[in-house]
Amino acid sequence: MRSLDFGLFINGEWVEKEGAIEIFNPYNNERIGSVSRADNSDIDSAIHFAKEAYRRFKDTSLYERAQYLKRIAGKLSEKKDILAKTISLESGKAIRFSTGEVQRAIETFDFAADEAKKLSGEMVPLEAAKGGIGRIGFYLKVPIGVVLAITPYNFPLNLAAHKIAPAIAAGDTVIWKPSTYTPLTAGICAEIFKEVDLPPGVVNVVFGPGKEVGERLVESDELRLVSFTGSLDVGKRLKKLAGMKKTLLELGSNSALVIDEGVENLKEVADRAIIGAFANAGQVCISVQRIYLHSSLFDEFVTLFVQAAREINIGDPLSPDVLYGPMISEKEARRAEEWIAEALNMGARPLLLGTREGTTLSPTILTDVNFDMKVVSNEVFAPVVSIMPFDSFEQALDMVNHSDYGLNAGIYTPYISNMLKAIKECEVGSIVINDYPTFRVDNMPYGGVKMSGIGREGPPFAIDEYTEIRFVAVRG
Repeated sequence: MRSLDFGLFINGEWVEKEGAIEIFNPYNNERIGSVSRADNSDIDSAIHFAKEAYRRFKDTSLYERAQYLKRIAGKLSEKKDILAKTISLESGKAIRFSTGEVQRAIETFDFAADEAKKLSGEMVPLEAAKGGIGRIGFYLKVPIGVVLAITPYNFPLNLAAHKIAPAIAAGDTVIWKPSTYTPLTAGICAEIFKEVDLPPGVVNVVFGPGKEVGERLVESDELRLVSFTGSLDVGKRLKKLAGMKKTLLELGSNSALVIDEGVENLKEVADRAIIGAFANAGQVCISVQRIYLHSSLFDEFVTLFVQAAREINIGDPLSPDVLYGPMISEKEARRAEEWIAEALNMGARPLLLGTREGTTLSPTILTDVNFDMKVVSNEVFAPVVSIMPFDSFEQALDMVNHSDYGLNAGIYTPYISNMLKAIKECEVGSIVINDYPTFRVDNMPYGGVKMSGIGREGPPFAIDEYTEIRFVAVRG
């Protein structure tokens, strides 16, 4: 594969800079490409051209916006092999999941194209009020303006699609700052935007560290919306910097899986939980981190789950047989290793104790844990799972809710009464019944409560976030 070297993408043109950010494969540390590093003048230029493009693009027809989105989806399909390989090389994600991510991104753009055609408002019955007699009212959904999209390393294509596609459908323009770990996927996407003749300035791509580039963009008064996916601490800081701008924040999770009394086919449940816990080395916002297991099933499930974890194929992410490869960096792998050691020192009992080699961490499964341990209370974002028994379903739901996060929860139960109880009581954005919490398809409303964030993704719902309501009252 050719070396992938990209400049900044501003106003439909490539801007080469002397300073470059070198990108290395986290699996073997081989150089795979580079991107130019934006300075303040580049940031100002991107803002200027995004604002100028918005003046024109906001008036494009719904049909035109849908056609752009369809063409982008088509080009993603044409380039699916190079995109999947690039995602694996720069993020360490196993190729089977990188390929799936590309397919999902194609669907996301297709969903957004469909929704663009339906963008409309609604009549308001003004005559229901005494003062509204003789008037008709309706509202339109109008574009919000220039949008900033800040995306993470773990889904460098599809999480970007969930920000860029709804913005185009809404008639907005975008400045995209991808993670400095995984900017090469963004470079390929910029090539696609140029190939489909997306008007210059509608999507601009700038590279650089969050402190230097991301924060300066967030502070700009010229932007109208900030959409960020990343850590809780960074999200809190960006929200403060954003001022009066609308902010959409997806700040991760500490997802729980509940396996209730009477659940059968535990082998199938364990196999699903293995994927939910360890795919992408656990670096998934809705990865299975906590498993609450009815005490009557504890021994049988643990035996199945631990044995399956021992058999996980870890290695080169380009191998089709590998479940997961490296973590994004040795720093992150060391951090996870430290959290495991802390839990063990605090009394956790290892059912399976992983070892670290550079950026690669093998699976760790713990029990006898408590909420004072980081592996239980924080987002571990690593191949680490804690299993805790419960005696009553109410106790399990209390433990699910004993978290600052609230994104997804998975509930296996054969009882309709417990299913309904979970739907009512779980403090999460999504409840997945009889499957793991890692379930997501791209037209569902995706987002959380509590510290998991603000707003919802999924084109039918995100477009509402990327537009404003303009009300009209007509006096007869």
